[in-house]
Amino acid sequence: MQQTQNSDLTVANARGEQPGATLALLTIVGLVLYVILDVIAQLLPPHYNAISQAESDLAVGPYGFVMTINFVLRGLLSLALVWALSRAASKSGLSRTGLVLLAIWGIGALVLALFPTDLAGAKPTLHGVIHLFVALLAFICGAIGELLLALRFAKAEPWRSLRAPALVIAILAIILFVILLMSAFPHAYGLVERIFIGLVLLWMLVVALRMRSFPAKA
Repeated sequence: MQQTQNSDLTVANARGEQPGATLALLTIVGLVLYVILDVIAQLLPPHYNAISQAESDLAVGPYGFVMTINFVLRGLLSLALVWALSRAASKSGLSRTGLVLLAIWGIGALVLALFPTDLAGAKPTLHGVIHLFVALLAFICGAIGELLLALRFAKAEPWRSLRAPALVIAILAIILFVILLMSAFPHAYGLVERIFIGLVLLWMLVVALRMRSFPAKA
């Protein structure tokens, strides 16, 4: 295992890349594709209300497969960033708990693709209940995982400069999650959820972009 990691580091340095830089690039590409597919899913019939209805509703209907694909994409790009961070971050600048929680967020998205949600007013189903439970778990893990990672970024260079923006985004995501959990704005549930998901993904984008700028032997 150690030999494999050392080999990866040698190859990355030979290419003038920070370890994990390629995975960070895949994360960035995945995020762009995710936004594009999300917009496409919203435009296809049936036209669910983006303000009041959850994003998961887009996976229900004749074109629900688009959002299902997007759940898979969200899971894969999230796991790609987790892998990138585990390879690029030094032990002093890495929260292992944060990485595990962020990985659960990614795995959760893959599970959501397998168990579609129930639309409001529909008779509850087993797959709908599983979807709600997994979504709740993934949301909690994603927000807290990013917060823990952001707090540890101050422990080592070159992660120190990333701490402030990553911390702000993570805190905002947690605030949005609390609002979502309390159903403080029931008529704007879909909007609040989308802002929350957007903040979690924005955190990932900021981190991935910063990783791409790291020197090879950081």
